[in-house]
Amino acid sequence: MTITQLTTREGFARHRRLRQSAGLRRLVAETRLSPADFVYPLFVTHGTNIRAEIPSMPGQYHISIDQVHREADDLRALGIPAVLLFGLPASKDATGSEAYADDGIVQQAVRAFKAADPDIVVVTDVCLCEYTDHGHCGLIVDGEVDNGSSLDVLAHTALSHARAGADIVAPSDMMDGRVAAIRETLDDEGYVNTPIMAYSAKYASAFYGPFRVAADSAPQFGDRRGYQMDPPNAREALREIEADIAEGADIVMVKPALPYLDVIARARAEFDAPLAAYNVSGEYAMIKAAGERGWIDEQRATLETLTAIKRAGADIIVTYHAKDAARWLAQS
Repeated sequence: MTITQLTTREGFARHRRLRQSAGLRRLVAETRLSPADFVYPLFVTHGTNIRAEIPSMPGQYHISIDQVHREADDLRALGIPAVLLFGLPASKDATGSEAYADDGIVQQAVRAFKAADPDIVVVTDVCLCEYTDHGHCGLIVDGEVDNGSSLDVLAHTALSHARAGADIVAPSDMMDGRVAAIRETLDDEGYVNTPIMAYSAKYASAFYGPFRVAADSAPQFGDRRGYQMDPPNAREALREIEADIAEGADIVMVKPALPYLDVIARARAEFDAPLAAYNVSGEYAMIKAAGERGWIDEQRATLETLTAIKRAGADIIVTYHAKDAARWLAQS
């Protein structure tokens, strides 16, 4: 007699037996969400005593360097191991020069975080869109985003972050070959142990809108569909991930997370590398807005969303919900 036969004497299986209490549900949970899974994105800006809420992302802030210690204390207390830094430059130009300046805003923030808490994992976004006056992720040549000339600038940006003390550099630009260029530059300069977390499958998504307000990074002409991935394509995402691993990526990422859970699952099945997923600004803003209006239970919707991302196969979840989710998990 099979187990199924033993449990179906009434003509049906009693699956509900293991759902009767919170304790039983926790005991048999197949997916376990933890603050240790989270990376918290943060926007840093020049100035002092700045903690300004971002209109498009309630609960998220532009902070000045003197506020970094407060963030480090919060993350430590909540058990969140890592932060992902985005910078708002003092000025912008055609080549995004503050992106790779030794005294750039991200470079300052890296040093401040490592001084506040040497154990926090500081990840830096490597891209040019926040720093260029045209808002694109690479350099412009003859009116187009030029792949070849952008690689050197991206590599030097990553190097400047490593020199400042970044634990991980994370190229998000989607230029072909940028992982290889960054890896070669880091190795040549002695940073052989600095990992690369590549935004490998980054889609040209409508869900980035609130971030572009927060980072003042909307392109001034055209769009990014010529270099970010086309949403209908999943097999292409696997090719992108495979190429980044071959070029030296230590961690790969799918972005956004929720519309691409299938891509996360396929990447998890195909590759052994650590897999990150970015729960992006638009996903965050939708839950926050609906929660504020009482249309959904924000806490339950947030934890269900993050659990789904992990269940799909993500080892690392980059999320603006990190602090709230960590508090809620501690209460559960």
